[in-house]
Amino acid sequence: MFENLSDRLERSFKILKGEGKITEINVAETLKDVRRALLDADVNYKVAKTFTDSVKQKAMGMNVLTAVKPSQLMVKIVHDELTELMGGKAAELNLEGRPAIILMSGLQGSGKTTFSGKLAKMLKERQHKKPLLVACDVYRPAAIEQLKVVGQTVGVEVYTEEGNKNVVEIAQNAIRKAKQESYTVVIVDTAGRLAVDAEMMNEISNLKEAINPDETLFVVDSMTGQDAVNTAKEFNDRLDFDGVVLTKLDGDTRGGAALSIRTVVTKPIKFIGTGEKMEAIDVFHPERMADRILGMGDVVSLVERAQQQYDEEEAKRLEKKIRKNKFDFDDFMGQIQQIKKMGNIKDLASMIPGVGKQIKDLDIDDDAFKGIEAIINSMTPKERANPDIINQSRRLRIAKGSGSKIEDVNRLMKQFDQTRKMMRMVSGMGSSRMAQMAAAMKMKGGKPF
Repeated sequence: MFENLSDRLERSFKILKGEGKITEINVAETLKDVRRALLDADVNYKVAKTFTDSVKQKAMGMNVLTAVKPSQLMVKIVHDELTELMGGKAAELNLEGRPAIILMSGLQGSGKTTFSGKLAKMLKERQHKKPLLVACDVYRPAAIEQLKVVGQTVGVEVYTEEGNKNVVEIAQNAIRKAKQESYTVVIVDTAGRLAVDAEMMNEISNLKEAINPDETLFVVDSMTGQDAVNTAKEFNDRLDFDGVVLTKLDGDTRGGAALSIRTVVTKPIKFIGTGEKMEAIDVFHPERMADRILGMGDVVSLVERAQQQYDEEEAKRLEKKIRKNKFDFDDFMGQIQQIKKMGNIKDLASMIPGVGKQIKDLDIDDDAFKGIEAIINSMTPKERANPDIINQSRRLRIAKGSGSKIEDVNRLMKQFDQTRKMMRMVSGMGSSRMAQMAAAMKMKGGKPF
């Protein structure tokens, strides 16, 4: 995500490196390169021009402190402008209705059905809501069945009326059921439609008027670039939606939609989809996205994802085992499963400052843990619970059973021992030292340093 834009912006800032001060000439040269970078990323031309004009105005009006280099100052100005361009701050979802009604809209294939499931799962697990999914895509073959599968995956009920083509009637009946059975959120999945299809646009306009949703979200595939922005404008002219959802931001996207859409439709980006898994949904934070575009990482989002998988009781149990040096391969496997739930591995690594650039050309397979899991699964229950008994002959048997080489098993055993030692060291720091570290992080604005 944004890899090419990040590289181009970094090259642009190098123009100012070595310069003693900001001048109109070197700023103009830098911003010409920045504008090209934005246009290459498929950012709307008017948005790119307005952006660079604003950056120039602010840069020329600033005095460079002796402790700050011109290139560093330019990065800060661009960062602040990028944040503002994408909305300034995260936009909250309006869930005040009883029940709150969320209407999904967008083109066919934009990912509405999958996102509806992700949103339902997020609201259920993070906000303890009771969501109901409603199947109002009555045209696409197997659309209702797809939503049922999604609902089953995330553990959320799906309301359907097989054979009924009246989407207003289906939605109203679903809302009636939600009120009777104390559902707190109703998510209405609709059919994909083209903005030029008058009949279909009239249908969703009528549906919105009939159910009066608290939120109307426009779901758009970010890989379509500038076309996504144009489509969003056409839909907004008809629907006056409340927010945008950008899907497939983990793909080969140049980022133009994320940077342009807020300015063109004057509606906030509320969520982003970062993968196929049901956990791959994030609230859109403009400042954090600006950090990532400029290669600064996004530690806060990384910590939040880790916290979502955090089980306090399990953590206490694990700490006791670590203190007694009883951490075993069953625990190790549990930690791997938690990491996998956090999302795409390359995406997670790119959130660490400085790492994104280093791994941009690496092909990191999401199945990277498969080999490790195969080796652990080839161990007996006794071996997993007592790693120290795994001698050379047992290692040979484990390698054969998992289709691995003995070197792979030896490497895993070494990594496991190192992990166990490190965990024991951290555990031995004591709660007072951990509290000091936490206080220090707070003093730094809540971000690790």
